[in-house]
Amino acid sequence: MNRFDSAALRPLALALALGATCAAHAAEDASRLGKDLTPAGAEKAANKDGSIPAWIGREAPASGWAYGKNRGEAWKHKGEKPMFSIDAANVAKYADKLTPGQVATIKQVKGYRMDVYPSHRTCGVPDFVADNTRKNVDTAKLAEDGWGIKEAMMPGYPFPFPANGVEAMWNAKLRYRGVAVEYKNSITSVSPRKGSDEWIKASNEQTFYLPWGAKGSRPLSKLPGVEYYTYLVYNTPTALAGQAFTQTTFLDQPGSETFYYFTGQRRVRRMPTYAYDAPQIGFENQYTLDEPAVFNGTLDRFDWKLVGKKEMYVPYNSFGAYDFDARFEDIAQAGSINPTHRRYELHRVWVVEASVKAGARHVAPKRTFYLDEDSWNLLAADDYDAQGKLWKHREGYLIPVYETGSCDVAGFTQYNLNEGRYVFDLHAAGTGKDIQWVVDGNSPRYKPGFYTSDNLRAVSDR
Repeated sequence: MNRFDSAALRPLALALALGATCAAHAAEDASRLGKDLTPAGAEKAANKDGSIPAWIGREAPASGWAYGKNRGEAWKHKGEKPMFSIDAANVAKYADKLTPGQVATIKQVKGYRMDVYPSHRTCGVPDFVADNTRKNVDTAKLAEDGWGIKEAMMPGYPFPFPANGVEAMWNAKLRYRGVAVEYKNSITSVSPRKGSDEWIKASNEQTFYLPWGAKGSRPLSKLPGVEYYTYLVYNTPTALAGQAFTQTTFLDQPGSETFYYFTGQRRVRRMPTYAYDAPQIGFENQYTLDEPAVFNGTLDRFDWKLVGKKEMYVPYNSFGAYDFDARFEDIAQAGSINPTHRRYELHRVWVVEASVKAGARHVAPKRTFYLDEDSWNLLAADDYDAQGKLWKHREGYLIPVYETGSCDVAGFTQYNLNEGRYVFDLHAAGTGKDIQWVVDGNSPRYKPGFYTSDNLRAVSDR
């Protein structure tokens, strides 16, 4: 791993000190949020040379934007040109600000290029999320098991001053996204095997329901003990068409509860082991259950170490992955996502190392995650195999979400460096329909009863 300088580690020392403070001192620290720190706990100030600017807060989209219109076209800085590009010829020059997985991907994938643009720090949150985050300095608590979460005022970041990697990961998992994220049409894709040109393209409809995401202020302990519910149904290809599942991921229970509808059997089956590193059905062992959106699922199988903060080139304001008007083939090319549909900026990120716990197992026993300082979104991850060899690299495409007033990572790419294939999922690219972030609504899908086995059977018709 790249070396961290002492300046980069100062925020870590602060976070560790905060873990031992009394409630009175915590309240004093909470007063910094929105002053010298952002509402999320990030440093407001620019870096020394100004290449990372000071945080300015949320920017509104261009006048006239509404859901269904292209998000990138409504962005204030849409006409910017790259300052420089990183490729195989010059990657060594920039390696200290790249993850090992980024370096390996650049070296391995023919024609891979990272276009680096001016940095913009416009990820904010609504006032009620900022208020809840301040309250959480003295309110949020991890569960007794050390990895679950017991209490927080929601919606809000539970731990704006994280004392450890678990707290940092909960900030990512409970970032404000509204009450639901709707995919009217999405394409889960896997690039061809070597020597082939045949993609896996599974079109689907999906809903993520976040029971703690409604506007206002509520203790997490008074809500369902659930991080999120999801429902997904496949439309193509023929081998998957009609298959559907619901999944419930909990705040303090290992794994998840999954019910899967199989069209050939015309029945719903409970899938108790369909979690963690189990391969997702239909994707040739390229995609596990805990890889979506850079990380998915519960934290119980790993020990999580907060390493420190670092300046890195990361995907940011990456509207290309959400361009539903474009052709899928123009975005998802043979070896990688088209460089013109990826955007990178220099930002400060938290680095968290995950090591599989003694007695537990995972196909990737060591993983490193990179979390945005301003929004706590997961921007990148590197996975290592049992021999300690770099195996997979993931990057998440962060954009400002105009509906929520926050930033989010939904679309992401995962590069399998051993097999030369990649996964592209949870995006809108080339689908003809945008992702929708819902801040309020009364859909049946925004109720826990929709995610039962009985209801899955009732809504499945093939």
